[in-house]
Amino acid sequence: MLLELAKEGEDVGAELDSHLSKLTEEVSRIETRTLLSGENDRANAILTIHAGAGGTEACDWAEMLLRMYLRWAERQGFKAEVVEFTEGEETGFKSVTATITGEYAYGLLVSEIGVHRLVRLSPYDANHRRHTSFASVFVLPEVDEKIDVQIREEDLRVDTFRSGGCGGQHVNTTDSAVRITHLPTGIVTQCQNERSQHKNRAVAMKVLRARIYELEIEKKRAASQKMEDAKMEINFGSQIRSYVLHPYRMVKDLRTRVEVGDTDRVLDGDIDPFTRAYLLSRRAEASAPRT
Repeated sequence: MLLELAKEGEDVGAELDSHLSKLTEEVSRIETRTLLSGENDRANAILTIHAGAGGTEACDWAEMLLRMYLRWAERQGFKAEVVEFTEGEETGFKSVTATITGEYAYGLLVSEIGVHRLVRLSPYDANHRRHTSFASVFVLPEVDEKIDVQIREEDLRVDTFRSGGCGGQHVNTTDSAVRITHLPTGIVTQCQNERSQHKNRAVAMKVLRARIYELEIEKKRAASQKMEDAKMEINFGSQIRSYVLHPYRMVKDLRTRVEVGDTDRVLDGDIDPFTRAYLLSRRAEASAPRT
């Protein structure tokens, strides 16, 4: 249709460029998914962000990362929902957990496991000095209901409490938030997003199942190096990616060496260049001859 209009002398160049750009993005997305063949790659994801060194700055950085992943999920056509959080004293989050629902969500987000570093002029510093902040990202696959994860009711302690939404909005008038402690492992999960205690319990159990499943996998693969890298100290020297907003603007992945100058686009959810590069490097590493 556009080509026919172009033949008739219509100026459709901008519209053609837009369609070509969307087509290129879609082809790239399809190609990226051909790199996903892991056991849990097709699963939904449970994403947790912890603020690290940097105090208020780090809590704000954790919230910025959350927004980045929520925008990324929106770009992918996935459903994202914050299910648990601990707010920072002044702003942002000390920790926050979200579920990302969509085919290949886990496989695509595996590239994000590790420590993320931000360098910027602080909006919380009266002297507007440059600050460095850290936050860690953990990703677990949501466990398929068909996978047998044994959780005995007598091994659970369930507590309910009253909670409001992010920033204190929509404060509940009943104790609808749920915290579940798995006594044998000490794993604690909670959900405070829904007004229904029943729904909050269901989400908290879903996260608990995933964490217990991951714990069992960890035992079987005996301290995998990849997971050790994800559990490094949340501080300088342990980051997988740097986001520099001052004195220059650049996002650089320290594993694949991929660099993107449009920091705003990355922080608005376009992490595809990093995801693709990581998956390509993972495939190359897996196919490399063993010596």
